[in-house]
Amino acid sequence: MRITERQPVRPLMDPEAVEGRMKARKAADRLFRMLFLTSTLLVLMVLGVLFYRILSQGLGNLTPAFFENFASRMPEKAGIRAALTGSLWLMAVVAPVSMILGVGTAVYLEEYAKKNRLNDWVRMNISNLAGVPSVVFGLLGLTVFARALALGNSILAAGLTMSLLILPVIIVASQEAIRAVPRDLREASFGMGATKWQTIVRVVLPGAVPGILTGSILALSRAIGETAPLIVLGVPVIIQFLPAGVLDTFTALPMQIYDWAKRPQAAFQEVASAGIIVLLILLLAMNSAAVLIRNKFRNRY
Repeated sequence: MRITERQPVRPLMDPEAVEGRMKARKAADRLFRMLFLTSTLLVLMVLGVLFYRILSQGLGNLTPAFFENFASRMPEKAGIRAALTGSLWLMAVVAPVSMILGVGTAVYLEEYAKKNRLNDWVRMNISNLAGVPSVVFGLLGLTVFARALALGNSILAAGLTMSLLILPVIIVASQEAIRAVPRDLREASFGMGATKWQTIVRVVLPGAVPGILTGSILALSRAIGETAPLIVLGVPVIIQFLPAGVLDTFTALPMQIYDWAKRPQAAFQEVASAGIIVLLILLLAMNSAAVLIRNKFRNRY
């Protein structure tokens, strides 16, 4: 038996070339890390300057009188009583209407609708509606709710218009949340004799609550800060009364802040900053409530 000599194994690449590539990769990694860090620091710096300017100008105006007074042409007497009440009334209409319709539509499209071209076309158009400018929804609300239904510039007309504005966002977010629920949970529910509706109510929706709430709160945060649809609907800036129902005329925080910010007097700029602080507090409260509810359901499922 002839024994052949084992040939030495040659490296696939030159060690120096491998070392050079490793150094290039590490240098690129350091470069991109510095770029990302710089971007983050720039964003934080801009936010810091913005918050500092708003807080430094507005904190001094957050007095009890600021919350008790109505709007005024004199900055020292201006308040947000009517605007704050109007925004709360507006959210009381927008939240239930948009969430019921949005979640209901998402449940139908994901659980009941068949997979065909028509339903795919509907899903695509709902996603496209999320990027339509808010002024377009304002024109739609003016045509349908304010004029055709003779609701005028009431809370109900504005609430329905804002609901249409954020409805696509809630539908898309709810669809993604429902789609993320594991299929095994549905099959286990069916295996135990549950109907489709029982499976949706007791398994799918509780599992999708965190994603649904996240999308809904982001959409409601957009609605509470929108101004263009309210301007198109003709919502007044200054009113001296509180609305008593959804058919009454109202004003909202974004409209009041917009009116103060466009005035040349420096005192009104400070009052506008105080209004922005109140609006930010409302947004933080909404987000905090969503986080608490989301964490509660996340621990259960």
